[in-house]
Amino acid sequence: MDAGGGYRFPRARILVLAKAPVAGACKTRLIPALGAEGAAALHRELLEGTLARLAPAGIAPLALWCAPDAQHPVFRASARRFGLSLHIQQGGDLGERLLYAATDALAQAEAVVLIGCDCPGLGPAQVTSALAALLESPQQDAVLGPADDGGYVLLGLRRAAPELFTDIPWGGDRVAAATRARMAGLGWRWQELASLPDLDRPEDLLWYRQVITG
Repeated sequence: MDAGGGYRFPRARILVLAKAPVAGACKTRLIPALGAEGAAALHRELLEGTLARLAPAGIAPLALWCAPDAQHPVFRASARRFGLSLHIQQGGDLGERLLYAATDALAQAEAVVLIGCDCPGLGPAQVTSALAALLESPQQDAVLGPADDGGYVLLGLRRAAPELFTDIPWGGDRVAAATRARMAGLGWRWQELASLPDLDRPEDLLWYRQVITG
């Protein structure tokens, strides 16, 4: 935050979507490598790391969108520790949940950044760049932060369009490409950030451990 205790982008919102770190209910693709408890522990580590990087930076108000509800102790502790608001994800698939969160936040904000907690390389620099592009360069409708595996780790929006979230092949390697095609179809202008790796598969664990151990 600045010297006055405010945010650089007070009219924006950073929306972090996360599942509760419950064994067997999160990071399921990593269970063969880590076991259910280990995968849940890693998910908690990633969530807390994401919030610890973003909350002190004073970029914009931070909101944690929780699934299946906001009652898990990690969510409650995060709200107290980081001063963020808790919300319950709504919708069937990931697209519906993203659209609901974006629509809800944009009823009060001029721009939002949607992120998960699977990308340890995503931090204040990328979120700040995205919001600066949206709020300081009004010709930009969106900002896309691609993932190395073909998905995306960040989506910044000035308005919520259902086309960006409907019939997208979530979990595959064409998510970013499909999102670009939808934005082009809407006639939008968007900016892209540098691609980053995220942590979804057992083969991603080696580089992650190298990152956190230096």
